[in-house]
Amino acid sequence: MRPSGEKANLLPPGLVSNLQDVLSNRKGKGPAASNNNEDGSNELISVSHDDDTRPVVMVTNADGIESPGLTYLVHALVRQGLYNVHVCAPQSDESTSSHSFTLKETIAVTSTEIHGATAYAVTGTPVDCVSLALSGALFSWSKPALVISGINKGSSCGHNMFYSGIVAGARESLFSGVPSISISLDWKKDESQESDFKDAVGVCLQLINAALRDIEKGAFPKCCLLHVQVPKTPLTNKGFKLTKQSHWSLKLCWQAISASRNPAAGRFVPNQQSLGLQLAQLGRDASAAGAARRLATQKNNIEEVESVGVAGKSDPNRKAKYFRLELLDKKQEEKDEDLDFRALENGFIAVTPVSLVMHVEADVHAAASQWISTALQVEQ
Repeated sequence: MRPSGEKANLLPPGLVSNLQDVLSNRKGKGPAASNNNEDGSNELISVSHDDDTRPVVMVTNADGIESPGLTYLVHALVRQGLYNVHVCAPQSDESTSSHSFTLKETIAVTSTEIHGATAYAVTGTPVDCVSLALSGALFSWSKPALVISGINKGSSCGHNMFYSGIVAGARESLFSGVPSISISLDWKKDESQESDFKDAVGVCLQLINAALRDIEKGAFPKCCLLHVQVPKTPLTNKGFKLTKQSHWSLKLCWQAISASRNPAAGRFVPNQQSLGLQLAQLGRDASAAGAARRLATQKNNIEEVESVGVAGKSDPNRKAKYFRLELLDKKQEEKDEDLDFRALENGFIAVTPVSLVMHVEADVHAAASQWISTALQVEQ
């Protein structure tokens, strides 16, 4: 990896210092020896400890526990032997779940193992996973040293951070006072391949190691999480670059569809995780709202379903229409080179600090204050 220039290297001095220490260790100048892997990358190898005094690292993600990004990350962390690695991740893809959590429903937790690390698959969101892991109800340890959420398939720049399940997992950790890092790979359809995740892990390990060293010293930032986004070709990156959250976002485009294009549209049972929950939900729906009768005609290629009440009487005022969401790219006008998506486009590993406090610019605060004062005077 080519080092970034002085202007681009805007990480906190403590992290920069530790990054340099880690790189020195890789060259055999420190206590940890280096090891060359088949892919040419170096990984720090240390003797495994049997007394479990190593720092606990908890890994989660949003793409699902079987995703390659998580698997490669866990394998690399376990291989180093420096940390006590545990995993608690969604059973299936929850990448756009945002900061949602499961309430008033029971989630299932299944034990498994990933490259020697104790792991649990959860039928819930990334926030469920982190919250459960930190609750003390699942693992024997009281609190991990660091929570890593990733590696996710696809970037989460700008406004997409609000939709992102991977950022939400790291944010939930910070809510509980545990330092966290979220990592994503700028995956490009028809260009990227699974081995890119392994390369992304290789270039991020030095930042993870530096973070854990500073956490132990009490020097790691406690006011924010770090959202790390790796460019589409990780091994040719230009180095780490501190970035700002942009206003970049995908365009949400809703398309009207018919049941002929989406047969599942005719089903009114929520997609639960088990057959038992599906049957229970079906029973509740049937008793509370009755059945639904499909109309034979379709208007404007949108299928309508006439609702049938408990008494079996049709209700012409209640009809269902079906839509499917598509995400479209849109032209970005922001030119600042320090913005997250610009850094990715330019080949840098973008590191964006994400605060728990919604920062409001001074001019925005002044405008809101002026409007509120004027509005209240008019009302009086």
